[in-house]
Amino acid sequence: MAFKTNVMRILDREKIAHSEYSYGDGTAISGTEVAEILGKDPSSVFKTLVTAGASRRNYVFVIPVDRELDLKKAAKAAGEKSIEMIKSKELLPLTGYVHGGCSPIGMKKQFPTFIDSSCEGLETMTFSAGKIGYQVELSPQDLFRLVPCRTAELTVQ
Repeated sequence: MAFKTNVMRILDREKIAHSEYSYGDGTAISGTEVAEILGKDPSSVFKTLVTAGASRRNYVFVIPVDRELDLKKAAKAAGEKSIEMIKSKELLPLTGYVHGGCSPIGMKKQFPTFIDSSCEGLETMTFSAGKIGYQVELSPQDLFRLVPCRTAELTVQ
């Protein structure tokens, strides 16, 4: 792929085996549409959500695109009384990413990161490469080596 996102450059620099995908025209589409375009099972394609706890600390949650974040489970995982999604306009200044192109890799600052425990049974997982229209696929183990994170049950059942 000729175009490289910062996420792709980080993966290359760290010599982490991964696949790169591009799709669409740069217009944000739903995660389930991304999975369909890439021919992937939606349970192996993940979205990255940025939240704020009652303490005003920020947290990152990475969950399958076809699931919804359970805010109570998220708060429990983070040790917070409550968790809420941050406003879209706060995302870019906080993370360096826009809504629809947020990746757990390469944020401006490393926030406590939690990945849905459904990733544990997967050989690979696919998520945003940090720009709308670009995705990367790698093993959950490689993501854990690169980004300090923990797994937890995070989605609405």
